[in-house]
Amino acid sequence: MDPCSFVRIIVGNLAVRFPASSSSEPSVSAPNCYCKIRFKNFPRQIISVPVIFQTESESVTRSSSTVAACFSLSKAQIDASLKKTKFIVLSVETYLRGDVVSSASCGLASASEKLLGRFEVSLDLKAAETKTCAAHKGWVALRSKKGRNKAGSDPELHVTVRVGPDPRFVFQFDGEPECSPQVFQVQGNTKQAVFTCKFAARSCISSEKEQQSKERKGWSITVHDLSGSPVAMASMLTPFVPSPGSNRVTKSSPGAWLILRPDGCTWKPWGRLEAWREAGYSFELLQDGVATAVSASSSISLKNGGSFVIDVTGGTTTAVSTPTTSPYGSCDLGSGSSSGSRSGSGSDFGYLLPQHPAQNRGFVMSASVEGVGKRSKPELEVGVTHATCTEDAAAHVLLAAAVDLSLDACKLFSHKLRKELRQQSQLGVV
Repeated sequence: MDPCSFVRIIVGNLAVRFPASSSSEPSVSAPNCYCKIRFKNFPRQIISVPVIFQTESESVTRSSSTVAACFSLSKAQIDASLKKTKFIVLSVETYLRGDVVSSASCGLASASEKLLGRFEVSLDLKAAETKTCAAHKGWVALRSKKGRNKAGSDPELHVTVRVGPDPRFVFQFDGEPECSPQVFQVQGNTKQAVFTCKFAARSCISSEKEQQSKERKGWSITVHDLSGSPVAMASMLTPFVPSPGSNRVTKSSPGAWLILRPDGCTWKPWGRLEAWREAGYSFELLQDGVATAVSASSSISLKNGGSFVIDVTGGTTTAVSTPTTSPYGSCDLGSGSSSGSRSGSGSDFGYLLPQHPAQNRGFVMSASVEGVGKRSKPELEVGVTHATCTEDAAAHVLLAAAVDLSLDACKLFSHKLRKELRQQSQLGVV
């Protein structure tokens, strides 16, 4: 099946420019500015921005440029928005603050902050499904509620807003990873089975009497395509053990998973996931024997679940990328085609990653899982440039499964695991 339609909005290249005369005024000789970026029902984003004066070179703006905020909308969210209006407004409020930094960073207003002005831009989300465009790029005068000051005396905001298609493959587990579920590719209301999972637990707790055992190990899960061929595998590389003097897995001694992909007649390491209690994760991409740390964000709680996300739109990390044509790829998941450039790799932000090809930028994956004790059926989104064949998709599916299984592996050692995780497999090899 073809990928699902997503639209991504990127806001960046922020800077505030004051009139040249302001640089000599003591009250604003070293202004401290930040922006609040608001879009629909998404949490507002707050970011400090660099300040320059009109006497300075505009290259200062480019040298300090960064992606400030990203917003992604699915087809369903886009259609729901279009029922009310064709255009959706994104706003950037710019503030001047005093010495109190913590209040602004927490998103709380303080007596020391002053609203310099608000910039708003209307976005055509329907057009953005098929074509990338810069909704705004450049300087704009910041006008306060009192209106414009005399010519040339208003501070200015530099901002780039880019919106465009960001197609993704969407997968859903039809059960908990430890229950050896099927995995479906989803497009709208259509589901198609693409993988089967096989979970095994070897040399782990086999009776309630052994519940106080000080390690959880031997879990593994293999993903097969519909022909029954294994296309990815993950196993516990490091047992999950409690830190000394406690009954919990901590960051100082995390458990770890190794994810492998087939490489001809052998298996080749693809990634390494570490996990600890309170849903902490770190991920490394393994390529040609070299481990590269990948920045992954997690908003997962043991009680309520959440999301594990890898996103390198800002250009500050290395993406989980694969070649355009995988040498041992068994089939194509879909055309992955769309009109226009992907929203994360346009020229407006291209200078942020001068050494990396376009496919190494942008959204990589997002996996959502339920909390411990709930029936978790992980859902996964993968950017089309990171899933060009079955093995690519299967590796990301296993990463999502490892994230989910780690919640149980990090459960307090005084608590009992569910039976699927305590049963010993009779299989020596998965």
